[in-house]
Amino acid sequence: MTADFNYYTPTRVVFGKDAESQAGVLIKQQECKKVLVHYGSESAKRSGLLDRVTESLKAEGINYVLLGGVVPNPRLSKVHEGIALCQQEGVDFILAVGGGSVIDSAKAIGYGLFNGGEVWDFYSQKRQVKGCYPIGAILTIAAAGSEMSDSSVITNEEGNLKRGVNHESSRCKFAIMNPELTYTLPHYQTMSGAVDIMMHTMERYFIQGSTMYLTDELAQSLLRTIVHYAPVLKTNPRDYDGRANLMWASSLSHNGLMGMGNSARGDWAPHQLEHEMGGMFDVAHGAGLAAVWGSWASFVYKERPDRFAQLGSEVFGLERSDDEDLDALRAIDAMKAFFHSIDMPTNFAELGIHPSEAQVEEMSEKATFFGKRTLGSIKVLGKEEIKAIYHLANNN
Repeated sequence: MTADFNYYTPTRVVFGKDAESQAGVLIKQQECKKVLVHYGSESAKRSGLLDRVTESLKAEGINYVLLGGVVPNPRLSKVHEGIALCQQEGVDFILAVGGGSVIDSAKAIGYGLFNGGEVWDFYSQKRQVKGCYPIGAILTIAAAGSEMSDSSVITNEEGNLKRGVNHESSRCKFAIMNPELTYTLPHYQTMSGAVDIMMHTMERYFIQGSTMYLTDELAQSLLRTIVHYAPVLKTNPRDYDGRANLMWASSLSHNGLMGMGNSARGDWAPHQLEHEMGGMFDVAHGAGLAAVWGSWASFVYKERPDRFAQLGSEVFGLERSDDEDLDALRAIDAMKAFFHSIDMPTNFAELGIHPSEAQVEEMSEKATFFGKRTLGSIKVLGKEEIKAIYHLANNN
């Protein structure tokens, strides 16, 4: 039976070529006094994107201050730096120019400014978020979906803890999406992003309980879109349709749509398993997800072999048999083969990490928040189950 739901997507999307030129007009509509332009690497400057953005702000008479240096798996120290700068400069709007890491960092800064005190308290679940400074985004990487989601993930260098916060107040006021801004992304980042998009969809797809037929069809179509266009971009990274489809899929995969009408929020164990990998080894998020997904799937599929079999038939076109377990395993193999086809890893060795037994123990302990939670929906995972999945990924 379709479950009741409440769907909220307040973000205005401006999509297309040269869309970044509208940044000034969109920010002026927010009636702010001063903007923090938050970005990642120096490529934003070298490409001319930052100049185009700041010129659009100047054209509307908007004051701004710059803060770059956000890295993948964005750091708490940069968030602290951003909060202090915004307080010093009187900033009342944050514009993230980059991918999910920059947007997540901007949201964390927004939390710190609005709520006061130590911002990490929200990520460590010591305090509850009450609001966030307004955020806008100019997307340069199709991956995390942060431009339309309510989530933010930050890494605390002290203890290498990677933690997330979800709150509706952090949803961007607008998201500017120009597919051409992703043309020069390295192949590894593009494909890592493609995996992240798929995972945001599959986390909501693999649940116990009922799902909505239409939502399943949307999810399967989105997954087929990635399966079609990721190889296209491997051959031609400047294919506009490919970049456009990945960029829009990024947003739709994580704005809540892919879970509407389903009886559970989602599984999210692969993401939580990867958070500990990312915190310890600083790996690219999507690649880390690819490296652990097959081991997770092999460990849990017997709880819902029908869902895995459906993935195989509806996304990869596999013929169904009378043996759901066999069909489920064939679907898992098809997903892993797809990851390999776009040069993504399917185990820890291919990811370039080799966790020791002590490191597996540490990741497993941290994944349970030191014994305070379990992971997963399709199959509930405690510390021993988490260790077993890490061992599978380490030994495959």
